[in-house]
Amino acid sequence: MSHPHPELGAPPKLPKGGLRVTPLGGLGEIGRNMTVFEYGGRLLIVDCGVLFPEEEQPGVDLILPDFTTLVDRLDDVEAIVLTHGHEDHIGGVPYLLRLKPDIPLIGSKLTLALIEAKLQEHRIRPYTLEVAEGRRENVGPFDCEFIAVNHSIPDALAVAIRTPAGLAVHTGDFKMDQLPMDGRLTDLHAFARLSEEGIDLLLSDSTNAEVPGFVPAERDISNVLRGVFANARKRIIVASFASHIHRVQQILDAAHEYGRKVAFVGRSMVRNMGIARDLGYLRVPSGLVVDVKALDDLPDDKVVLICTGSQGEPMAALSRMANRDHQIRIVQGDTVILASSLIPGNENAVYRVINGLSRWGANVVHKGNAKVHVSGHASAGELLYFYNICKPRNLMPVHGEWRHLRANAELGALTGIPKDHIVIAEDGVVVDLVEGRARISGKVQAGYVYVDGLSVGDVTEASLKDRRILGEEGIISVFVVVDSTSGKIVGGPHIHSRGSGIEDAAFDAVIPRIEEAVQKSAADGVAEPHQLQQLIRRAMGKWISDTYRRRPMILPVVVEV
Repeated sequence: MSHPHPELGAPPKLPKGGLRVTPLGGLGEIGRNMTVFEYGGRLLIVDCGVLFPEEEQPGVDLILPDFTTLVDRLDDVEAIVLTHGHEDHIGGVPYLLRLKPDIPLIGSKLTLALIEAKLQEHRIRPYTLEVAEGRRENVGPFDCEFIAVNHSIPDALAVAIRTPAGLAVHTGDFKMDQLPMDGRLTDLHAFARLSEEGIDLLLSDSTNAEVPGFVPAERDISNVLRGVFANARKRIIVASFASHIHRVQQILDAAHEYGRKVAFVGRSMVRNMGIARDLGYLRVPSGLVVDVKALDDLPDDKVVLICTGSQGEPMAALSRMANRDHQIRIVQGDTVILASSLIPGNENAVYRVINGLSRWGANVVHKGNAKVHVSGHASAGELLYFYNICKPRNLMPVHGEWRHLRANAELGALTGIPKDHIVIAEDGVVVDLVEGRARISGKVQAGYVYVDGLSVGDVTEASLKDRRILGEEGIISVFVVVDSTSGKIVGGPHIHSRGSGIEDAAFDAVIPRIEEAVQKSAADGVAEPHQLQQLIRRAMGKWISDTYRRRPMILPVVVEV
């Protein structure tokens, strides 16, 4: 198995007749999925998603793939193929189309409907091509065939990309539910047919590669949900991904069976379910769904709310309910169902929400204590089965953290794929398929691009470090007025603290140190304000570290008169 190395430089010119694969997101992380295929100087992009921030990224709304390597080559991009409608696969599209709005989008009916609604908010009208399983489209030099795969959202597709360099297959997100809610199976016959043709490079979903066996069927959840509905005495509040149409369908069916009315809460939930209903992916019995305001006139045991926030997102409806910051107030006896699995990195946020809901008396049902969710990604047993069908010549695990990628590579090796034909890459690592062999050839820039409000890319790692220091240690300001001629202090030092946990009166002990340091500096002929600020920062920082073992942000201000 080949692995990336820190010393990798820029990739050489792509050999004639070779296919270059550059992942710009989704490897070493769960989210931000984006892969660029290059042949003959033309580019095809598969997915363009976002990653959601973690606690150490305060104030960040979204994290995008780094488009730096594409900025000067946007005219070479033939299209963006979208495998399905989850945010980690389509959420970055508006930001890429801001750079070139006429890049065509290719995807299934539901996927395109979801991205078009999102782009409307960004005032972008995209060029789209709707495709379905079994269809083939020539996209520049790329001959793309679309294959049905089962996932936790309808209309998911894998894509087989034929070029003179060989056949590459990108699975997108998939599993092998044999009893799917919509009856749409992963098309193993199509993959077997591609295997007969010869799959030169398989890019395969790795998310559940560490999980043994097979993913349970979605249908198994319906009986569990009925049991929860049967025992609930007051309101039922369900938190789910705004795109998990199958799960919402099961909630609607249970609500209808138990005579409850349903209201959707949250802009993305209302929008997505409206799209799914209009396109026929969501079957809603007449009169079942009502406006959230109509619930005030109904008894608690006739109410179901479906909202976002299953991952503990701070601004999502469920988190705000837990914090008593939402119009819907959790009361003793309410039942809350978290109908999703935990995305790695979100555990603390989710358990914080569960504790908050429990504090107000809610009965919280989640994957840890009831079978209210099954994954949308193939487990190890399914992946082994899949590789034995596909028999790829080269394997490149994608979509997963490092542990998932490694586990997926080991599964591929178990099925007979030679280890030197398995490429474990990471974001930005370039893989070239030349004469039937896939090898790492270099690395391009693929860092995090942070979205904070309307700002895209302006927040840096240094900014986040400052935010973390402010959040964890607070800030101390030191205001000093010095004589511009002599450099001596004529006013202050005035010291104020916010969030440091140090009372202002305690700073009387450090004032003599600051005065002594400034006087010594003046005696040495150093009176430039910036130098004095650095000197004050060092003196203040040493005193705080020695006295309190803390490292707050210190903001010295020197004014000359």
